[in-house]
Amino acid sequence: MMRARLTIDPATAIGPVRRRTFGSFVEHLGRAVYTGVYEPDHPESDEDGFRRDVLDLVRELGVSTVRYPGGNFVSGYRWEDGVGPREERPSRLDLAWHSLEPNQFGTDEFMAWAKKAGIEPMMAVNLGTRGILEAVDLVEYCNVARGSHGAERRIANGFVEPHRVRMWCLGNELDGPWQIGHKTAAEYGRIAAETARAMRMIDPDLELVACGSSGRDMPTFGEWERVVLSEAHEQVDMISAHAYYWEKESGLQELLVSAEDMDRFIAEVGAVIDAVAAGTKSTKEIGISFDEWNVWYIDRDPSRPPTGDDWPVAPRLLEDNYSVADAVVVGNLLISLLRNTDRVWSANQAQLVNVIAPIMTEPGGPAWTQTTFHPFALTSHHARGDVLRVAVDAPTIETFRFGPVPALDAVATWSADSASLFVVNRHTTGGITASIEVPGGCLLGDAVTLSHHDPNWKASTTEDSRSVVRANESAHLTGTTLTIELPPVSWTMVVLTPP
Repeated sequence: MMRARLTIDPATAIGPVRRRTFGSFVEHLGRAVYTGVYEPDHPESDEDGFRRDVLDLVRELGVSTVRYPGGNFVSGYRWEDGVGPREERPSRLDLAWHSLEPNQFGTDEFMAWAKKAGIEPMMAVNLGTRGILEAVDLVEYCNVARGSHGAERRIANGFVEPHRVRMWCLGNELDGPWQIGHKTAAEYGRIAAETARAMRMIDPDLELVACGSSGRDMPTFGEWERVVLSEAHEQVDMISAHAYYWEKESGLQELLVSAEDMDRFIAEVGAVIDAVAAGTKSTKEIGISFDEWNVWYIDRDPSRPPTGDDWPVAPRLLEDNYSVADAVVVGNLLISLLRNTDRVWSANQAQLVNVIAPIMTEPGGPAWTQTTFHPFALTSHHARGDVLRVAVDAPTIETFRFGPVPALDAVATWSADSASLFVVNRHTTGGITASIEVPGGCLLGDAVTLSHHDPNWKASTTEDSRSVVRANESAHLTGTTLTIELPPVSWTMVVLTPP
């Protein structure tokens, strides 16, 4: 066993735990909607066609917000197709994922589902193939109480009370050449600013997210943010960041330190935000909406959409089966998001059901949880109060991209009645005994560890993912020193009661 020392000190508060950090994402992609959240013929479905077993798992997961309806899908979406009598809704080609969209689930269904799930909706408008007028019409439909054409249309569709959506994404990944309606930074910044102005004429209290870079490795990264914010700084509240990680040729060790990349991404976007504010003499604060993040094996067969004349409804797409190692990475990415709570005001794990998701379903069959479900659920339920920076003195591991990095990564949260430590051992083979200094008078509560002797172990409909999370019996608190053994490739949560 290697050894490490950590220190938890309430004086190191970074900022508040933001509930919006624990957001998720439902896109019209693969089986996320159809046979995911919505399956009218399923025995578990309610009167609205929503799967009750999925709703139960969404609540257990602790999701705070859900971004909808995309994603790449939104850049070709006509929202009007998804409202009104279902028998009158047209089927459309979804160019983003080469599928057929039947439009049986749309804006009103999503709002009804969100209410049942107890989550805050986060809507996206189409700035790829559409623009200001369509975005304004959607805000009117969702948020105006009565009297206008859009509001009366919603009422006629059976939704008397307005949806009152606060958070809106101004398009999606328009820096990417794969995006329908791909734009230069100047083109996008201009339409984002003008759309934001118009949307606020209806509802001045909206919180608006401009498109940032689709990845830190994009050739336009940095300059894209600078140009977009130079146009739209005073009209938006956040700028987005997207990042996906997977095991590449460099191997498992590189995957396990993915949070190092996320930390750098956030720091670099923050630097651009500050530079634009300084250059424009603005005092307005802009946050980061990390509204797409996850482990995603982009180059594997499940991520390849249909081709040619095949335009199926809800094909199996992006249905990655996650390992224990993938779950450890997810836990570490959550540590990074919490540690950067001063910069990251909102985040969404992509996605919620079936598509690179913690929750999986079978059509007409069961719902089950992947390994990645558990670090998210436990962090969401136990992170409260303020985020604390944890001092870590640990052995280092050599990495290809980042050089030597600590084998342990950690963050803590602290409130009047509960404190939690979240820590990962990123070493592929070495266990670590950690000595953790905590404030005097703390009491030890639960200690659980997610690990497996085979880091490639995966759950399925017949093998329960819950088996990989076990009580860590090695945890002991003597005075102000907590000791605990951390297996290789593991994620651990320790709950304390403050004095």
